Amino acid sequence: MGMADHREMTLSTDQADVFEASRGRLEAIAYRLLGSAGDAEDAVQDTYLRWHAADRELIETPVAWLTKVLTNICLNQLTSARARRETYVGQWLPEPVLAGDRMLGPADTVEQRESVSLAMLAVMERLSPNERVVYVLREAFGYQHREIAEILDIGESNCQQIYRRAKQHVGGRSRVTVDAASAQRIVEEFLAAVLSGDTDPLVRLLVDDAVGVADGGGRIPARKTPVLGAFDIARYLSHVFRPTPAKRAYVGGSPVFYACVVNGAPGALALVGDQVIAVLGLDVTPEGIAGVQIQVNPEKLARITRQWTAEGPHTPLDFTW
Repeated sequence: MGMADHREMTLSTDQADVFEASRGRLEAIAYRLLGSAGDAEDAVQDTYLRWHAADRELIETPVAWLTKVLTNICLNQLTSARARRETYVGQWLPEPVLAGDRMLGPADTVEQRESVSLAMLAVMERLSPNERVVYVLREAFGYQHREIAEILDIGESNCQQIYRRAKQHVGGRSRVTVDAASAQRIVEEFLAAVLSGDTDPLVRLLVDDAVGVADGGGRIPARKTPVLGAFDIARYLSHVFRPTPAKRAYVGGSPVFYACVVNGAPGALALVGDQVIAVLGLDVTPEGIAGVQIQVNPEKLARITRQWTAEGPHTPLDFTW
């Protein structure tokens, strides 16, 4: 093997290492932009293919180049996704991921944790593609407006205006940071109230203007509009969780419930056998539970099923259904 061949091989290895060093950050950006771990992985793989095909000798700052390419791929996906959302059956919720999933990315600041919550990912669907990019890069990854403007090929002042608009659209309230132990306590109390058949204990856990959303994707029966207000949510959940032979037959048996941390918030998984059939996410604020997200679309439960199974065994909650 000649010296030139050896140098080229070494360069290829180095450039692969450069990409792999950025992969985690790229995935975390893409997940926040797309709300889908599967789509985020695809976007990062497309970025890798373009990196592989590029004249890398001409790329002065690989990290900036990779971020720009990834962002443009995500922008194209967001534009087509907006059209698909118009035909989506019922409410759309993001694909949930468990604590420890690399899609969650950095979680050192309140803004970073907030940007990956199920509630925030759902709210960000209201933003235009450019607003979402500016908001995510600024809030979750600390990019300067000058850097974001270069990524989007827009002026810096325009970028600042887009950021202000995005902040207004998103709004938001402060959420409680939870560890696994506190998440378990919150979930146990919540499920005990839901399964009691009495709405009063559940109403007391919810804030007055709480919002409940369920995503069945047209594959699993789920309410097609949000449920608004503590009392209506309590009544709705008491009905949904009331066990009947028909419901057990539909899901294939009696689900077993587990507490977990989903997208940084208290969550519950319902499993039949080794299959996650539902993910319940709780948006917990200092005033109480402000949001309940129920994901039952099977297409969005495959990753969390794989991760949960791989991390097992787990101790189920002491609830029978």
